[in-house]
Amino acid sequence: MATEDNKMAKGFLMGFLAGSVIGAIVALLYAPKPGKELRQDIKQKATDLKQDAEEYLKIAKEKALFLIREGKKQSEAIITDAKKKAEEILGDAEKIVSQVREKATDEGKRIKDAVHAGVETYKKERS
Repeated sequence: MATEDNKMAKGFLMGFLAGSVIGAIVALLYAPKPGKELRQDIKQKATDLKQDAEEYLKIAKEKALFLIREGKKQSEAIITDAKKKAEEILGDAEKIVSQVREKATDEGKRIKDAVHAGVETYKKERS
């Protein structure tokens, strides 16, 4: 999406500059002026257009740098949030595993005690 916007902005700028140059040349050629004055006007218009293009380029670079900085800030914020959430999930998973181990240990002890009591009862009944 950003590259499409860049291409569109670049195309617009190039079209604007080309249209300006063509318009200026046509206007100067149809103006009733002597050759020396006409050449001076063309030179002045070319200088003006160059300055305008440089200004547009400067503005475009500033906007691009701003967008890059903003994108970087947003991506860093997203990464930080993702890390925090991953740490929370891992912490929750560790708690669950710990609880399951504890319950398994308790159940294992109860089963062991029950089997032991059953064996003892069997031995008593047998004697």
